[in-house]
Amino acid sequence: MAYTVAPLERLIEQLERLPGIGHKSACRLAFYLLNTDKATAAEFIGAITDAREHIHECAVCCNLTDGDTCPVCRSENRDRTTICVVEDARDVMALERARDYHGLYHVLHGTISPMDGIGPDAVRIKELLPRVADEQVKEVIMATNPTVEGEATALYIAKLLKPFGVRVTRLAYGIPVGGDLEYADEVTLRHSLEGRSEL
Repeated sequence: MAYTVAPLERLIEQLERLPGIGHKSACRLAFYLLNTDKATAAEFIGAITDAREHIHECAVCCNLTDGDTCPVCRSENRDRTTICVVEDARDVMALERARDYHGLYHVLHGTISPMDGIGPDAVRIKELLPRVADEQVKEVIMATNPTVEGEATALYIAKLLKPFGVRVTRLAYGIPVGGDLEYADEVTLRHSLEGRSEL
């Protein structure tokens, strides 16, 4: 007869559902949570509950927020002539960490993927169009991931934006800092050459 404790097994099963968490990691996390004091466990549960109850999409850019609009859309210091289109709210966080981009964002919450039954209406493309129609917007930067779906989504949006007369650009993709050319694939090398800049 195997040794099992039903509540512990349920906790491990739930932790295994998290992305990137296998059985061993789920076990470690479960035992960590069991060994914390009740106050710490209550804070953890409270943080999850609070996030689920209060975080929703920004009414303007579809980024995650706990207010009507996100801090980027509310800020008066952002460049309102540029919108950077990303797949996911995590991409906004990554770009903000770099501290080099000062425009606005638009979060698609996915990409077009006909093979998976995901069409243009399943992502937040239609919410972008009225924003671009605003005369202030001069450039839309397509910052979708360099995958087949990301490229297809970028091209689809670029075609939709053509009648608005705005400049549509694509992030340059290439060799990461510290990377070796010999390990780069052909597509990455091609994008590196196409996105080269003058020194």
